[in-house]
Amino acid sequence: METGIETAAGVAKQYIVVEIGNEQYGIDIGYVDNIVRMQEITRVPKSQIYFKGIINLRGEIVPIMSIRTRMGLEDDVFTNSTRIIILKLEQQGKFGIIVDEVREVVTLNADKVERTNMSVKEGRESFINGIGKNGEDLISLLDLNSIIEEDDNV
Repeated sequence: METGIETAAGVAKQYIVVEIGNEQYGIDIGYVDNIVRMQEITRVPKSQIYFKGIINLRGEIVPIMSIRTRMGLEDDVFTNSTRIIILKLEQQGKFGIIVDEVREVVTLNADKVERTNMSVKEGRESFINGIGKNGEDLISLLDLNSIIEEDDNV
């Protein structure tokens, strides 16, 4: 097993594996700023349905998105396992996404990731940019830019 080394197939990347619904999704760890417990979210009027509101994270206002609603899944059900993952993207700054549970951190070599060519804008497919194979598990790798892109049709 060649974990964490550069191979002929490319460099290994780390992903935080989260559960959304009954499926596992991977988020590139390079974008993760923080993981916090679920907390009270202040609603913002007249915002997109998937935009849940804002939180105050150590004096910084962070917008929060329901990834379930954004992907067309059923509404969030908050449990003790529910977390907000604070992401930091160059263009958008910090924002949070609500996930059902944070499972683990995995390292995937490039040869364990199959890129998808899904340009479908209907449903979840447009939010996935690859499938990672971790043993017997398949992990859908989230395309964070597609998820946070403003879409007037959603």
